[in-house]
Amino acid sequence: MIVTVGVKALNEERHIEACLASAVAAVAPYRGEVILGDCGSTDRTIEIAKKFPVRIFQLADPSQRSCGAGAQLAFQNASGAFYYMLDGDMVLSPDFLATGIEYLRNHPDVAGVGGRVRQMNTENVEYRIRAESNETDPGLRVGVVDRLDCGGLYRADALKTVGYFADRNLHAFEEFELGARLQAAGWKLARIEAPAVEHYGHTGAGFGLLAKWLRTGYASAAGEVVRAAIGRPQFPIVVRQLGHVRNAAVVIVWWLLVLYFAFKAWPVSLALVLIPLAFLAVRRKSLTTGLYSFAMWNVYGYGLVAGLFQRRIPPATKIDYVELSSI
Repeated sequence: MIVTVGVKALNEERHIEACLASAVAAVAPYRGEVILGDCGSTDRTIEIAKKFPVRIFQLADPSQRSCGAGAQLAFQNASGAFYYMLDGDMVLSPDFLATGIEYLRNHPDVAGVGGRVRQMNTENVEYRIRAESNETDPGLRVGVVDRLDCGGLYRADALKTVGYFADRNLHAFEEFELGARLQAAGWKLARIEAPAVEHYGHTGAGFGLLAKWLRTGYASAAGEVVRAAIGRPQFPIVVRQLGHVRNAAVVIVWWLLVLYFAFKAWPVSLALVLIPLAFLAVRRKSLTTGLYSFAMWNVYGYGLVAGLFQRRIPPATKIDYVELSSI
């Protein structure tokens, strides 16, 4: 089989119909397959998915849900020579698979290729920040990149050289962690100008999203990636390239200074709090967005520590599942 599109989802009833329709249409010229890796949806996601000619695999143990688990669940059941990873809140461009396959065939040293990502939900402050930073984000800019954020097309042979597609323990940054392993094995990643996906994201208040990150473990992902890399070839790449680790480390040092001066010279402590907040408000051209960035950095600081102590399951271990439909 030439190509598989893997879709990971958890409670995506608002977007899954458009997502699967786009994936089915994209693989049709190749007689390819679409596989849904579901992390235990309790809404109408599965009901809607069963209307499409897709294979549906759901975690046997929903308590093991994570971004990495959903992605790996879809991949471990794939058979295509090329594998595209798609989130359940994304719509795949009808022409990208052809463009991506041609690119990979012409660039044998490249393991994966992504395209342009269009952020559709700019009402949410988190996704508005992402949309504004597409040109500078290391995973979204065009050219040679260190990760394929928001999905990409990979050659299956390259993925086999690094053991598994996604680390089932990760609550985020699974694309970055995969990119680090591929780079450590000598592969390259690239992003091209061709449109790839529309990303709808999640609605709701930005600060509510941060609370959800803390509740679901997403905030701990940077620490989880560092822990996964300790003693492995990708460790230097992780430390060097994952900006969240550096940012979180800065936040931890900053908080130590704030607490130190709170007992020694409280005006200095107050200044240490107000100056970065003012800087972010000016940088983001909005007090609300600056406050959100300030809160987000602090969430990442907490997450770096929390993620380092998370329990891990060997990532190459097969994920147990229940098959809900089969073509």
